[in-house]
Amino acid sequence: MSKDPVLDGFRQSIDNIDAAMIHILAERFRITKAVGAYKAEHGLPASDPGREDRQIERLRKLAEDAQLDPEFSEKFLRFIIQEVIRHHERARAG
Repeated sequence: MSKDPVLDGFRQSIDNIDAAMIHILAERFRITKAVGAYKAEHGLPASDPGREDRQIERLRKLAEDAQLDPEFSEKFLRFIIQEVIRHHERARAG
């Protein structure tokens, strides 16, 4: 902790947001793991480029509306999508 209570307050808020993001990502990956298992059971491909493109377009718009750099949001989402696809491919391989 610093000797600056304002800075400490900001940092505590950042820490809380970071914790919430981790929990949200964990929940997202729990759901995508179930999707991967479903796809593997039904012989569906690990990736769905059309859905991925629609999601990126939708989230870029949300980022713009939230005054967040859409380029950053797209990079972040593409990173998550690649990780999900990797999990789906692993589920399919058994």
